Amino acid sequence: MLLTAPRVLRRIRSRLATFGRDQSGSITVEFVLVMPILFWSFMAGYVFFDGYRQSAINLKAAYTISDLLSRETQAITPDYIDSMYALHKLLVRADSATTLRVTVVRWDEDDDKYYRDWSAARGGPDPLTNNDLGDLKSKLPVMSNGERVILVETSNTFVPIFAVGMEDKRLDNFVFTRPRFGPQLAWSS
Repeated sequence: MLLTAPRVLRRIRSRLATFGRDQSGSITVEFVLVMPILFWSFMAGYVFFDGYRQSAINLKAAYTISDLLSRETQAITPDYIDSMYALHKLLVRADSATTLRVTVVRWDEDDDKYYRDWSAARGGPDPLTNNDLGDLKSKLPVMSNGERVILVETSNTFVPIFAVGMEDKRLDNFVFTRPRFGPQLAWSS
């Protein structure tokens, strides 16, 4: 039996139409196509949520340390700063290294400038100097002449547990609080 061109085309169309209506195995194909995207979406959602959680924990730890220091009426010692650094590491519970820097900043209206009373750092950064405060002027609050604030800076690095396109992210916090029960927070070495 010899097939002519119109017959061949009709046969191909018929087979394609039958193939198009056939639904056997379509769930398996859909699963194979959709599952990697769905699995990546769940992992990415978990990683992003974990990053925001870690950022919030780091910020809360900075506020906690700032609040503790603002209530202090005795002079701060290096041992006290060591204990604040240990508290920060405990509160953050991060696998990455953490840093803490505490600085008491004073505003001088006559010089139109911020001055550092004292600064102490743990975990890597250098203590702030008066020259460094010039760079931070836009971040510091407006204060009256001679007023002091306690500046607490913390940081740690968030390392995603799954590779979903997000790189390591450094989480820095900058928190300032006025001393509550005295005009200043003194330093004693």
